Amino acid sequence: MGGGRPSFWAGRDYVGAMASERQQAVAEFRRILIWIAAIAVVMAAGAIAYLALTGELYLHLVVATLGGVFLSVLLGCGLFALSFFSDKSGHDQSIDDATRTEREHH
Repeated sequence: MGGGRPSFWAGRDYVGAMASERQQAVAEFRRILIWIAAIAVVMAAGAIAYLALTGELYLHLVVATLGGVFLSVLLGCGLFALSFFSDKSGHDQSIDDATRTEREHH
């Protein structure tokens, strides 16, 4: 056996590495979401400041602007960040591997 690990443990290193990559990807995704939320708040505040400079502010206008700007930035950037998270966490590779083995069986 040559003093190395038995072949049983070979897959465990891969699983451990995948778990570590996933944890790192989750931590990075959370950090990115905090930045996206902060940017959305700044953009919504900028939109309200612009509206205040150009005319009178009404409650409905402020609520609609805050909701529209904040949610649009959060949704657009969040979905984009989620696509990067999917790639970095290994989800895309596991799906590719699963479909590849399915195609090879048929």
